Amino acid sequence: MDDKIPDRTETRAELLPEEQAADSADPEAQAREVLRDSDRRTEDPEPTLRRRPEETA
Repeated sequence: MDDKIPDRTETRAELLPEEQAADSADPEAQAREVLRDSDRRTEDPEPTLRRRPEETA
């Protein structure tokens, strides 16, 4: 998936309101990192912790 990051970076580089508030110095670099992290989590998801109903608060 990493080969499509440059194409996806341009559209992801448009900052969300909360990202605009944080004032990114390099929106494209930020977008690349967000996309890499998203791809990593999609390809190798962390196991989900299963809880029984009585264990939830």
